[in-house]
Amino acid sequence: MADRSESRKYSKKQILMFAAGLIAVVIGLSVIGYLGIRKIYREYLKHKLMKENVVVEIADIDIKAPVLEGTDNDTLAKAAGHFIGTGEPGKGNYCIAGHSSTIYKEYFNDLKKVRLGMKITLYDTEKNKYHYTVTESFIVEPSETWVLDDFGDDRITIITCTDDGKQRQVVVGQLDK
Repeated sequence: MADRSESRKYSKKQILMFAAGLIAVVIGLSVIGYLGIRKIYREYLKHKLMKENVVVEIADIDIKAPVLEGTDNDTLAKAAGHFIGTGEPGKGNYCIAGHSSTIYKEYFNDLKKVRLGMKITLYDTEKNKYHYTVTESFIVEPSETWVLDDFGDDRITIITCTDDGKQRQVVVGQLDK
């Protein structure tokens, strides 16, 4: 009968396979941890930005985004952006832009699902509500900046890229009186 205190001998192949498996588990847990922390941090920043800034919401298609001033790449990497020089909440043509991407989770990914008659709510920095009704949804070329013009009414204009990025989807909502 063999002595139980004798240690079992492992082959080099078994040791290498165990080490490879252990390394794979550690790497997998690290990646999952990193992505989880990144998602939590992004959600934290989103909620912080929504407390401190204008917010646009289209509840029917689960869009809710903070709106910062400007439409430069830095701004649009964090939130939707207000075109400086266009209206203000509840007055004029309040124009905003935001990213949509089939690869990344961006604020306006589902904007293509908007339908006429849907409600858009805009919250100013004091959290006053402005209600708009979607009256138009159409595609334009990137050079067609006339959508930013003042039309003599109170509206919101939301702009994002089409899925292929070559054109712009435009959604217009008229302020409910």
